[in-house]
Amino acid sequence: MTKHTLPIRSLDAKYYTDPALFEREKENGLARTWQFACHVSAVASVGDYYTFSIAGESLFCIRTNDNEIKAFYNVCQHRAHQLVQGNGNTGLIVCPYHAWSYELTGQLRTGPNLRAVEGFDKSTVCLTAVQLENFNGFLFANLDPNAKPMEEWFPRARKELRQFVPQIDQLKPLEWVEIPERCNWKLSVENYSECYHCQLNHPTFSQGIVKPATYDIQPQGYCLRHTTECQNLDKMSYPIDIESNEYAGQYSSWFLWPLMSFQVYPGNVLNTYHWHPVSHNEVIVWRGWYSADDSDIDLLRKLAKQDRETTVEEDIHLVESVQKGMMSRGYVPGPLVIDPACGVKSEHSIKILQEWMRQGIER
Repeated sequence: MTKHTLPIRSLDAKYYTDPALFEREKENGLARTWQFACHVSAVASVGDYYTFSIAGESLFCIRTNDNEIKAFYNVCQHRAHQLVQGNGNTGLIVCPYHAWSYELTGQLRTGPNLRAVEGFDKSTVCLTAVQLENFNGFLFANLDPNAKPMEEWFPRARKELRQFVPQIDQLKPLEWVEIPERCNWKLSVENYSECYHCQLNHPTFSQGIVKPATYDIQPQGYCLRHTTECQNLDKMSYPIDIESNEYAGQYSSWFLWPLMSFQVYPGNVLNTYHWHPVSHNEVIVWRGWYSADDSDIDLLRKLAKQDRETTVEEDIHLVESVQKGMMSRGYVPGPLVIDPACGVKSEHSIKILQEWMRQGIER
């Protein structure tokens, strides 16, 4: 008698609709993973600082006098007032509440009337540091002091990205597009992490950028690697020089769990997605576009506009509809379509992704 394996079903709706689960995953998952902070160009000079958040924590990175970039919790060690807002430049980190001041290294320099405090040793006071890594010019932080380095989380991704974007060290942000979505962040990430829906919902992407028949997604540690060939040149929605280098005719994406993805469009065009969870049913997606010099600015702006008006807009309606469906008492999680051959019509990547999602809540 043949034994049949039951199909793997998608996650229960509670993973996307329960506020309590969202709080748990902030603590167990988002606070223990590598998160994008900013591009290194945001802290290019000594004293430049930039604030960001991870799992509800306010943080900032700053370039020191030794030309290092450090990251700290954005909280004074005296009475817990936040130290900085937004971005800027400073020679000294001064708390607005009582004027306790810190060196750019985070070490306390002085505070009003501290000499009156018997036995006080200012060398014992320092801002609480956070792990920080430079990933090809993109700064990532991790609140877990024992976190393994990014290379162990995302093997080969750093090197591969440099191969696909030879000009990556010269890149600077050209523009950021802010995209509010009324859905759980995991639904948005899932939507990004499969192309099962692409041909039906993204005609510009599937007919004018990539060749769907060659699309596949495979894991590399906690990275999902998307690969495909570019569309036929006479169908491309923008011009590319396919002979410019080895990878110019390919599309590749590195989704770094849980909230950042690097996409390289044909022609070695780098763009990024950065998800910022707001609540259990709200997420802001930042779409970044990067330029190496003035010669490609017009093309990139046109491509960014095309992307926002087509693929991005199409996805907003999809994920917000799914969030509404997750709230329905009529929803019963269906089976994932997992093809052993993988490919564009398979949801094997969602199976992997949902395993990571469970880990981020249940650990």
